[in-house]
Amino acid sequence: MATNSEVEMTDAEVDAFLSRHETGVLSLARDETPYAIPISYGFDEESRDTFLRLVSTPDSEKREFLASAPQARIVVYEEDGDEYGSVVGVGTLRRVDLDELTPETIAQYGETRRPLFEIWADGKSDLDIDLYRFTPERLTGRTIVIDRDEE
Repeated sequence: MATNSEVEMTDAEVDAFLSRHETGVLSLARDETPYAIPISYGFDEESRDTFLRLVSTPDSEKREFLASAPQARIVVYEEDGDEYGSVVGVGTLRRVDLDELTPETIAQYGETRRPLFEIWADGKSDLDIDLYRFTPERLTGRTIVIDRDEE
């Protein structure tokens, strides 16, 4: 039978993990209703904030959730053979106004590779593209290794 070894990541390991990835899942919740979407992101190790460019149509479910100040989580994960890793961030997601942008934050948004996932039926002129900043209250990560030699 396979045995598992589970190890909590240190803050430095969590930061390195988020820095070397660029995609994950953003989960939003309001009134006990969940909503999750794949995302591309930029991560700033100093502030530990995640930067997102989110694209939606004006009448989309995504837009409704974003407008409601939902609870937010970001999940980033990887699988490499018998080793699995994941980081979960719990925090606040805030739309960033263009007049708040600095050269440093603009560089972080440049790390997001849009669009990686979406295929839009609507023309680009019908899309809303907004910048968001996810500020974590908590970032946790863990690595699990499966020892298959005992099977």
